Amino acid sequence: MNAVARRLLNASRISRDLASVTHYAGDEVAPSSVGMSPTSVETIWRSVERLYQTGTHPGMQLHVRHRGETVIHRAIGHASGNGPHDPKGTPVVPMTTETPICYFSASKAVTALLIHILAEQGRINLLDPVSVYCPEFGRKGKRTITIHQILSHRGGIPAIPRDTPLDTLWDSDAIWELLCDQVPVEVDGAKVAYHAITGGYVLQRVLETVTGDSIEAFLDRHIRQPMGMTWFTYGIQPDRLNQLATNYATGPTPVFPVSWVIKRALGGDMATIEDVVNDPRFQEAVIPAGNLCGTAEEMGRFFQMMLNGGVWEGRRICDPVTVRRAIQQYGSLQIDRTMMVPMRFSAGFMLGGDPVGLFGPNSREAFGHIGLINKLCWADASRDIAVSLVNTGIPIVGHHLPALARFVMATCREFPRLPEERRPLAA
Repeated sequence: MNAVARRLLNASRISRDLASVTHYAGDEVAPSSVGMSPTSVETIWRSVERLYQTGTHPGMQLHVRHRGETVIHRAIGHASGNGPHDPKGTPVVPMTTETPICYFSASKAVTALLIHILAEQGRINLLDPVSVYCPEFGRKGKRTITIHQILSHRGGIPAIPRDTPLDTLWDSDAIWELLCDQVPVEVDGAKVAYHAITGGYVLQRVLETVTGDSIEAFLDRHIRQPMGMTWFTYGIQPDRLNQLATNYATGPTPVFPVSWVIKRALGGDMATIEDVVNDPRFQEAVIPAGNLCGTAEEMGRFFQMMLNGGVWEGRRICDPVTVRRAIQQYGSLQIDRTMMVPMRFSAGFMLGGDPVGLFGPNSREAFGHIGLINKLCWADASRDIAVSLVNTGIPIVGHHLPALARFVMATCREFPRLPEERRPLAA
């Protein structure tokens, strides 16, 4: 890609020698050991390379498990220093498989499972109104909105007020007061409207009120430590911020109506979002719907645990029934009134579909979450796969979308659906 094309497409510089910017973790099993061919592995990886070559993702990581074994664990590009507007000569930091990246909205899947674990412990009932545990939330007509409605994006508070200063996002008490005083757009849960940031704060407040502990501590005790995670925290400790990958607003600048949808969902344009997510205050804060940080492997590990029915390396993380409840479809396929696209949700997860869905063709048994459109983290029980593609670009509508779709299609094609008796989570 020449300099003119890079400027027009707002793209990063791409090395001609992809091998020189590729990092292998060294833990991939022989494809034949899980019934795959080396050709299948390389087909999927080539689709990632082509996505990288669009210049919209300065750095990327991919982790794929099949039958519980790691078949792809690689990174490509740079963690920082190669953004579209970084001056030539800016020091570049290679992307490795150990580099922490913010998952953005894929964080919601993890936060949701924490709430389901809390319900498994008998400490909450998901069908109870939020106001049962946090009475102040019942103000302005929200008395009957349930925890389940919040989890499934039917809680009636899809966005913070438009005039809210963005630095309110890392002031938990201020944002809570704002949400308590908010008038809901509806309370009966009949319509889906993606809660990009608001729902996480509500779930956090319920969990912390019930347990008397922080959501970070609950995550650490019930998922992070039992699963041996290195990162997997909301935000990053100040002394480790320099290890976090930088995010870049790449691709063509969105125009109406896409720009309107972005501002409606996220509260700002892409330049503002880039500034916010690279702000140390955002990176150090606890934002349960949007700033969990870790590697592709760690998120893949999380989804593999769910495929295992709540078990990781012999340790029980949650009950199989909890997993099933977390991924059970709630309501029908509907046009999401925030994102203006058809969506299927469970109480906390985005779901695939037949004949085609968010996670590819014939993916009705797939569950997961995306992060700012481009991060794709999911498991598909019908294929026995756990997939985590995380990256540092935040393009929305642009020239990268065909390559992103081809990655999903290639993954589904190279992992054909299994007979029902061989699928994890089979009844």
